[in-house]
Amino acid sequence: MYDVIVIGGGPAGLQAALTIGRMHRDVLLLDSGEYRNATVDHAHNLITNDGRSPAELRRLAREELAAYPTVEVRTTTVAAASGALGDFAVSTAEGTEHARRLVLATGMRDELPAVPGLAQQWGRRVAQCPFCHGHEFAGERVAILIEGDHGLMIERMLRPVVAWALIVRPADLAEVTEVGGGLELTYADGRVERVAGVFTAATASQRAPFAAQLGCADLPGGGVEVDPLGRTTMPGVYAGGDMAHLATVPGPMVSLAAAIASGQLAGASAVRDDVME
Repeated sequence: MYDVIVIGGGPAGLQAALTIGRMHRDVLLLDSGEYRNATVDHAHNLITNDGRSPAELRRLAREELAAYPTVEVRTTTVAAASGALGDFAVSTAEGTEHARRLVLATGMRDELPAVPGLAQQWGRRVAQCPFCHGHEFAGERVAILIEGDHGLMIERMLRPVVAWALIVRPADLAEVTEVGGGLELTYADGRVERVAGVFTAATASQRAPFAAQLGCADLPGGGVEVDPLGRTTMPGVYAGGDMAHLATVPGPMVSLAAAIASGQLAGASAVRDDVME
């Protein structure tokens, strides 16, 4: 039996495994190889690694984990999670593993507005976070496919960065096409607009069913509820990364730095609680 099984090999899960491994606890990290930022070529807003690819960040993290003898990393798909504090069961294609505690770091799945061509540019010339992607469009023209106060907030945040930002209703667009290092927006009425990039808002949902299988409470925004120490409502189950939300905030700050921080917190809390109990 492992002390902790971490499900998810993104930044939150990798950091959780590192934190637990540094305390010489037996930890198994299960990584499906599917990531929310899989389409992103360069990650930004992460000190000392600004501009590095997410794939390279994961590779370096795995190299670091290999230095700790109590950490095992396995690339596999998890089918189900069950059990309770002291004996959780995690089923994979290779069999069933057991641990006293679990850390969930399985991330979220994004659903974009139904504009043809938009999804093909997701993570490249179509983004949702101005902190992570705004600077890359410095001095350029961009479109904001977000209605209401959220769209206005993004437009105001980008004013010192871009040359021009237009708020567009997704319903008014017929297609988004990549053209000559930028994007061509074709409106339903036939008009065409050229921009360097597009900011939009994705609807996020849980990528994996394990929190629900274990009985963890969720929040109206779709995230799994955690307390300030990364604990879910189920004893022995912790969560980090984009999938984990505090009830006191409107939603997660979706960034690599925030995911790493929450993974560290979840891993540390799992070790601390194990000692105290």
